[in-house]
Amino acid sequence: MAKEGEELSGLQKTAILLISLGPERSSKIFKHLKEEEIEQLTLEIANTRSISQSTKESVMDEFYQVCLAQQYIAEGGIGYAKDLLEKALGAEKAREVIGKLTASLQVRPFEFIRKAEASQLLTFIQDEHPQTIALILSYLPSSQAAAIIGALAPDKQADVAKRIAQMDRTSPDVLKEVERVLERKLSALVNQDYTIAGGVDAIVEILNTVDRGTEKHIMENLEIEEPELADEIRKKMFVFEDILTLDDRSIQRVLREVDNNELAVALKASTEEVQTAIFNNLSKRLVTMIREDMDFMGPVRMKDVEEAQQKIVNVIRKLEDSGEIVISRGGGDEIVV
Repeated sequence: MAKEGEELSGLQKTAILLISLGPERSSKIFKHLKEEEIEQLTLEIANTRSISQSTKESVMDEFYQVCLAQQYIAEGGIGYAKDLLEKALGAEKAREVIGKLTASLQVRPFEFIRKAEASQLLTFIQDEHPQTIALILSYLPSSQAAAIIGALAPDKQADVAKRIAQMDRTSPDVLKEVERVLERKLSALVNQDYTIAGGVDAIVEILNTVDRGTEKHIMENLEIEEPELADEIRKKMFVFEDILTLDDRSIQRVLREVDNNELAVALKASTEEVQTAIFNNLSKRLVTMIREDMDFMGPVRMKDVEEAQQKIVNVIRKLEDSGEIVISRGGGDEIVV
């Protein structure tokens, strides 16, 4: 523990904060921490013998200021937070709080455009290089990114999608430069470590949200240019457990195309919820037969289960392509009977 007057480390401040909050509140915070962080904090708390009232108050005050800044950023961005904090704390203290927040809590880049309308953003970025557009969309909520990618020129859609999927780590310098060009008033992000964004999961989430026409166009182009990447994306776009999103009529239509033995294997490692959804759409005789098959076959290799599930997923995708069933994608895909 640092002596009176010495600069406290972030770990020491956190330990003091948790001690000050008491066990009940601290236990709720622990639930949101990683195992390694919990171990470090537990050790630091155990080694903390005495805390002066002034130190306690200083740590609590700093915590309150950072929380206040985070709230202001959520309401209106870094610029808005800086203005309010300057009025409340003074210019120097405001810069210090914003600096701590961006460094320790890693405020996401492009925060200033996350609240903007998709139509405004489209006008803002549509003429940028596809790599720049991909970088920006990687940091936006999937619904916002989906609206923008769906409105891009067709020749740009697949290119941007490919770049999002293949993106890994982006230098803080590149992020700051792109932000500077797009919003000169944005406060520079300080002490930022390399940030992970994009990747296959990011483009899958976006494609699951865009309209079916945009998705088909992007996937068809990717299948020509990057067949392996297209295959990886397609496998993640609709997983077996997503059967729960289908209505009973659609499930019944799918099951008419599925071999009962294959279904038994696919259900072997599925959740009880999925099994119930499927069994509710089969006759009692068939349910009994499939349950008996599942019991009789004993242990099954996970690879065989995944293959059986993928075959059923392929049936679902084929039926969706032919318009026989509809997969709800949210954002206007509600089904009217």
